[in-house]
Amino acid sequence: MLEHDIVIIGGGLAGCRAALEALRRDPGLNLALVAKTHPIRSHSVAAQGGIAAALKNVDEQDSWEAHAFDTVKGSDYLADQDAVEILTQEAPQVIIDLEHLGVLFSRLPDGRIAQRAFGGHSHNRTCYAADKTGHAILHELVNNLKRFGVKLYSEWYVLQLILEENQAKGVVMLELATGRLEVVRAKAVMLATGGYGRIYNSTSNDFASTGDGMAMVARAGLPLQDMEFVQFHPTGLYPVGVLISEAVRGEGAYLINNEGERFMATYAPSRMELAPRDITSRAIVTEVRAGRGIGGKDYVYLDLRHLGAETIHSRVPFCWEEAHRHLGIDAVVEPIPVRPTVHYCMGGIPVTVEGQVLRDPETVVRGLFAAGETACVSVHGANRLGSNSLLECIVYGRRAGAALVEAVKGQSLPKLDEGSLLKQATERITSLMERPGDSRIDAVRRQFQDCMTTHCGVYRTEALLQEGIRQLQQIRQRYDQRLRLDDQSKVWNTELIEALELDNLITVGSLILHSALERRESRGSHAREDYPQRDDQKFLCHTLAAFREGSPHISYRPVVITRFTPQERKY
Repeated sequence: MLEHDIVIIGGGLAGCRAALEALRRDPGLNLALVAKTHPIRSHSVAAQGGIAAALKNVDEQDSWEAHAFDTVKGSDYLADQDAVEILTQEAPQVIIDLEHLGVLFSRLPDGRIAQRAFGGHSHNRTCYAADKTGHAILHELVNNLKRFGVKLYSEWYVLQLILEENQAKGVVMLELATGRLEVVRAKAVMLATGGYGRIYNSTSNDFASTGDGMAMVARAGLPLQDMEFVQFHPTGLYPVGVLISEAVRGEGAYLINNEGERFMATYAPSRMELAPRDITSRAIVTEVRAGRGIGGKDYVYLDLRHLGAETIHSRVPFCWEEAHRHLGIDAVVEPIPVRPTVHYCMGGIPVTVEGQVLRDPETVVRGLFAAGETACVSVHGANRLGSNSLLECIVYGRRAGAALVEAVKGQSLPKLDEGSLLKQATERITSLMERPGDSRIDAVRRQFQDCMTTHCGVYRTEALLQEGIRQLQQIRQRYDQRLRLDDQSKVWNTELIEALELDNLITVGSLILHSALERRESRGSHAREDYPQRDDQKFLCHTLAAFREGSPHISYRPVVITRFTPQERKY
């Protein structure tokens, strides 16, 4: 049995920042970082546009209060305002800290960190490293972790969270290279496993974004919060689905329909292309439904041509590369075809502002923490503003790291029945490997992704969601009874890992559908055509979805309101 003081699952921004904070505070900690890919291949490297902070380098009128208001308004008033205040107050400090760690931010002519406009923000406050910001930050965090000699389990897949007597006691994990199973006991566990974008058939997320941490928590009987709020990024490259960053619109690009009109004037006249993502995504879908997609098809154009070659190649080079690499388009002289693509989950594992996981609104799980996209401290509510996700990873990753140090002080390692845990894990894998089915993983996964895309997309209705739940029950049955794995080896059995990931996707997808069905209003990214109005009287609250005796059970908890009274959201 392996032993560590702290085990952090996930090698992206939140996990690495937590590990760095813990080791800064106590370099003697026996801390392990477990990642199913190498950390610098985590999905955090795909974050392009930037990280928000009221540094006032470009706009001296900016303030943390303005940043907080924009965030709460953007969330359609579902964000917890105490958590938003922490996020925005600590933002300038964490940017300076990142710079001292070696992050190469883009600069103003006088040498200060540059800041650009971003959707839903009232001031130019998004710090950036061209359009490769996540890449720049994560590489420096990983480099700094090496100085502390962190124990890295790279390319290990975590199968199970060990949760006993309301205490996290470790994990069971599988080494991809050998098929070896190990039990790891620890005084504290942190989940930083990212999002679930692969639930849908068009997503900007990488293949590793399969909701692993959320599914582990759900299988352990804990709730997930606000899972109905799925962010569709308005500018996914058509038909590929990869992201064309909001930074492109921040630099001044236009969205145009088949008539050549900048149609955002109809939907958000004060913000135009820099309206929040939920509003912009619905606008594109509405234009397509009205027959104003390009050539009558289901996409519109993102037009950069007026920006000029120098701006495009210096400010948003990666976006130009993506369009050119995938479609052969030169964005200097041609518009880019785009449509909404699944991008981010506002919901996740409910946590306190110190990153402690909640069993219910009053009870924390001892020794269990979460941060980043997999967590829901609820700074994003019903809709996240661009450039706030990297900020959440850094601010709340840092806070969780500090809390982890306090949580393990004076604690002894827990007692575990290693033999029983290994037996359970072996039986689960053997059951998958030996199932005499007729359905390959790809077929089941495509059926599932099509179900979620059709029945829980940008627009939803009661009938659509109920049919999605019915189909998902059939897909779960197909997975459980008819899945077939051809690869029977232990070494680098990627088919086995895909089967385990698909189990997680279906688990999380079920909670998304049931949460969306029960929220009978429209708020942020959750747009119900049969309930088009926001209903603060009934639904100004967080959804908690948990499995009870195998079936999803929905309850609610109040939203924390400190300084901004909910009002109609207009741009």
